[in-house]
Amino acid sequence: MDKREIYDFIKRQKITVISTISKDNKPESAVIEFAETENLDLIFDTFSTSRKYKNLKENPYASFVIGWDENITVQYEGVASEIKGEELETYKAIYFAKNSRAKRWEERENITYFKVIPKWIRYSDLRMYPWKIYELKL
Repeated sequence: MDKREIYDFIKRQKITVISTISKDNKPESAVIEFAETENLDLIFDTFSTSRKYKNLKENPYASFVIGWDENITVQYEGVASEIKGEELETYKAIYFAKNSRAKRWEERENITYFKVIPKWIRYSDLRMYPWKIYELKL
């Protein structure tokens, strides 16, 4: 198992569950569309009025569950940062290449984009016994 196999699996997925922590230390989760880079960074959009945006501005740590239909899943923990400046167009192009429908939100007021850099990933393939489980600490 290497990063490429994890990347190939993540690339096939369209949605993920993101979990963040509120100011009151309460967990909050949402289903979102996302894209990925070959470095396993995740990219997503959200509105600055959303709970996840406010949570990430207070506490940039987030976790994700990616995939479940194939009895394969990736658990992912990372640090999120709002994308601004010169790199914004590069990351939006990656995001829209995977999620073309999301382009309709691009001109909306309060739309923002985040990049998440992974710190820990667990890939689990439960289709076999014993299960194939692999962890990356980055």
